[in-house]
Amino acid sequence: MRSLFALLSCASILAASAAVAETRVFIIANQADGYGVDQCLSRGEKCGAQIARTYCQSRDFTQAAAYRRVDPDEITGSVPKTGANCSHGHCDDYVAITCQR
Repeated sequence: MRSLFALLSCASILAASAAVAETRVFIIANQADGYGVDQCLSRGEKCGAQIARTYCQSRDFTQAAAYRRVDPDEITGSVPKTGANCSHGHCDDYVAITCQR
């Protein structure tokens, strides 16, 4: 009886840990590539889903849960508003891709 209880306890612990998915948000520069991929990602359009999924899979995640444009003000101090990432008064846009395992 004790071994059955122990087995059921272990099984429930394993099931609970498998249900918790690891999530990570990647912030990447959204540079115009001439193919419109940047617009799909930054606007959160359906055409960006495959790009986001491929990005996540390249980092050993299973799927992309979300993707959207990120305002530079949302990124605390890590993205300069002037300098190397700005040319001719235009700064790079950024995209957040949320990946899950």
